[in-house]
Amino acid sequence: MGNYRFGRNICAGLVLALGLHLPAALLPLPAGAQTDAATPETQDVPQPRFLEPETPIAAAIQAAMSPDLPEGLVLYYGERAFAPVWFTQDGLTENAHLAIAAMAAANEHALNPNNYDPLGFIKRSETTVSEQDWARFDLDLSVQFLRYATHLSSGRVQPNAVNKALNLFPDRPDAKSLFENADKAVDFSAFLDSLAPQSDNYARLKRRLAQFREKAAEGGFTQIPDGEVLKPGMTDPRVATLRERLVQEDIPGAADHTGDIYDGALVEAVMTFQEYHGLARDGVIGKNTLARLNIPLQDKLIQMELNMERRRWMRDDLGDFYIFSNLADQNLKVVRNGKTIHTARVVVGKPYHATPVFSDQLEYVEINPYWNVPYSIATKEYLPKLKRNPTALSSKQIRVFQDGNEVTPTQVAWNSYSGGNFPFRLRQDPGDGNALGRIKFMFPNRFNIYIHDTPSKSLFSQAERAFSHGCIRVSNPFKLADILLVDNNKAPGYWQQVRDDGERTVVKPKVPIEVHLTYLTAWMNKDGSTHFRKDIYGRDKVLLEALRTAMTQNL
Repeated sequence: MGNYRFGRNICAGLVLALGLHLPAALLPLPAGAQTDAATPETQDVPQPRFLEPETPIAAAIQAAMSPDLPEGLVLYYGERAFAPVWFTQDGLTENAHLAIAAMAAANEHALNPNNYDPLGFIKRSETTVSEQDWARFDLDLSVQFLRYATHLSSGRVQPNAVNKALNLFPDRPDAKSLFENADKAVDFSAFLDSLAPQSDNYARLKRRLAQFREKAAEGGFTQIPDGEVLKPGMTDPRVATLRERLVQEDIPGAADHTGDIYDGALVEAVMTFQEYHGLARDGVIGKNTLARLNIPLQDKLIQMELNMERRRWMRDDLGDFYIFSNLADQNLKVVRNGKTIHTARVVVGKPYHATPVFSDQLEYVEINPYWNVPYSIATKEYLPKLKRNPTALSSKQIRVFQDGNEVTPTQVAWNSYSGGNFPFRLRQDPGDGNALGRIKFMFPNRFNIYIHDTPSKSLFSQAERAFSHGCIRVSNPFKLADILLVDNNKAPGYWQQVRDDGERTVVKPKVPIEVHLTYLTAWMNKDGSTHFRKDIYGRDKVLLEALRTAMTQNL
């Protein structure tokens, strides 16, 4: 391939010749043109330098550049005089071998290796002869490595394009920066490892996925026959099969049980299984528990792979102090400095009022809040009641306002109004019957979603808790207030006293607190427990179809 010498001439016509669309500031100047005097804002900004190729291979790479290449990749090659990235005159570099091997192992991250053609690159490296073919090889490998790095670091598909309820927009790696960082890497293997999410949650799920794949290769999970509801203390021929099934999924305690009586350690193991699957922890094997026990292992593998993708959409660092609510789990936790300091059950939106996924920042806490009834609820649920009985909302302490002034409900001709013609605002007074309870946690957003108390406390005892219009109802909300407002230096119980005083009070936290509403149907905890949740919003199905399309059509 010859020796390579790096010239220092600017290739002024490269970008224009390729027809690439770059910002005006990046286009090379015509010969003899003068620049404006540098300003403090621009004088320190390095301008791109496209260096003239001085070897046949570099010239071949320049000639092979095409308008459909990512702009950052063009800049990277241009600034290195189009020298090859992945080979020398002695053959493929070690980095090329490592990159191809990483792409070949993409399945470890629930990605499709065939999308990056690692075997094709190996074959081409053994058969390519001409400079033109080597040039195409180098550019092709760069493009595929960029795709691999993008998929691994920020997801195979864009979440908001798949589902508009997923308001996540993960940063895609910049091509030029990616390759420059690769050049600077002392340990290229470590650099490859750094492309994947660096969170412990991702690493744990990746490890558990590998373990479950091994179980699938060994035959999967044993199916438990149908039969009567199995309760503790009963004798049943299925007990041995049940014990085997739980051992296969590594449920603690199952292996300690003997005999055909459903009791002791086996009951405890079933209760653990139920906990891991979001079921009522009662030890009774009824219809729902039996159905979860008989989910094929292949389905669980798919569920884990989907959630690997979801983890790639998420930031590694969720903040020093944050609220994390997994909508599929219907639970909330507060994390500070890497430690979970509070957990609570929550009620989330019904499937047809599904709570969206997004992140924001807690701005204030309101005690004894008013409830401004959303327009959709006012027109769809309350207007029909007002048409039948103008005083229907009085017992709920809901007042009617028009143009900022309170109006008497009995003086309104409600039958004259409809969903498209409703000039009123409904507002519920603070109190125990208020739909928001006695406190709400506000992170204003375009979805009008927030966390709040509720007068309907009994719903928190149910295993599945998707009952709201979209907002998140939280159990023990004043304990949550104590946790979130601890930096306001008030004694425990202070906010309950504010509640009992009855006055509407707004409090701002003294430190930044992030809010993350997520949707995860499979994860592995620090204690080694692997959890699966019912796909209450059907988002697994939508994501699976999007991933299958992207992977099979190589989009």
